[in-house]
Amino acid sequence: MLHFSPMEDRPTSIPSSESVRQAAEDAFASGLYCAESVLSALAAAQGVKSELLPKVATAFCSGMARSCGPCGALTGALMGVGLALGRDDSSKSVQSAYAVTQELIRAFEHEFGARNCDELLGCDLGTAEGQTKFKDERLYERCRLYTGRTAEMAAQLLAPALS
Repeated sequence: MLHFSPMEDRPTSIPSSESVRQAAEDAFASGLYCAESVLSALAAAQGVKSELLPKVATAFCSGMARSCGPCGALTGALMGVGLALGRDDSSKSVQSAYAVTQELIRAFEHEFGARNCDELLGCDLGTAEGQTKFKDERLYERCRLYTGRTAEMAAQLLAPALS
């Protein structure tokens, strides 16, 4: 059953960016992947609950389903930006969502040096060799870092919109 909390149900105090980071890291540690974890944490910070949220993010995990695409933590955060600032009517402006998206991408690339999963991890998760390297070198620890820090950066950028 689809349920999005109405705007009136938003939390009276917006969670700190550090608590959003922790929520994303906890979700990742529980078995959700990068995009699922970041979107879930950002949605919760906005008072939005739906079992569909991790589902819509699943295909974005692992660099867009192990295709060497953008990091799932980044795409999950962009979905969280859309949830906060996206439009529901074609007459509304996209400017605020685009401005935060562009800033988030710049911050992500500045902090981590790249935006694509294969570049960040140094392996192609779509291959057996990449999967082996991911496991042997415990690269999921790096993914946990990307997941938490990206959720935190997004929460910082969204703080004015969530207040």
